[in-house]
Amino acid sequence: MTTKPKVAFFDFASCEGCQLQIANLEEEIIDLVNLVDLVEFREVMTEKAPSYDIAFVEGSITRKKDEARLRDIRERSGLLVALGACAATGGLNKLKNVRGNLEQVRRDVYGSDWNRPHLDTYATRAVDEVVKVDLHIHGCPINREEFLRVVEALALGTKPEIPDYPVCAECKIKENACLFHLGETCLGPIVRAGCGAICPSNGVPCEGCRGIIPHANQNAMKDVLLEYHLTVEQITEKFNLFPLYPEATP
Repeated sequence: MTTKPKVAFFDFASCEGCQLQIANLEEEIIDLVNLVDLVEFREVMTEKAPSYDIAFVEGSITRKKDEARLRDIRERSGLLVALGACAATGGLNKLKNVRGNLEQVRRDVYGSDWNRPHLDTYATRAVDEVVKVDLHIHGCPINREEFLRVVEALALGTKPEIPDYPVCAECKIKENACLFHLGETCLGPIVRAGCGAICPSNGVPCEGCRGIIPHANQNAMKDVLLEYHLTVEQITEKFNLFPLYPEATP
């Protein structure tokens, strides 16, 4: 009988919403535990383990001591998976980087407590800007069905399929009205699919939580902007919420 891979979950600077998606799998949690041996997951258990076949890491890296902890997790893991937007690209936490003065950021956020040692911080980094990452699961939060597919593939020793086509493709499958036609500015043409176009399907423009697709068709995007009388500046303003760049390859 094949031994199930040992799996652990860790979190850094994040809302822990991606782990909450997993904790809320309900009856599908049975499918997960049948596939893997869950050995560490702070949100749902107290047990810990010295090593793991697969480590899922949620959150961005914002402190020196967190960087050291992440390196330790990497050393004790067979595979390391960046879980969600904060881990994969830095996510919303990278908003502070554009401010430049991190001391002022801390003053603005924490007021008179800004200088407490545990609030010390540096410019936000995605997980793969610190250690080697074997796989990225995108989204804010992640898609639970996609997560289960990834775990199943890893447990079977196969390469998971992560979409490399744009959200627009999912909108077309769902026969959604294009939000550009409705006067909205949407990042769907250049952002990675895999979410089921959940935001555009509910009338909300895509803001790019799954990151830009590899080799995005910039010419097609320019055509869209011309057709709807938009400037490059107007579309790049939408990039402010999530940092849209392909994941690094350490």
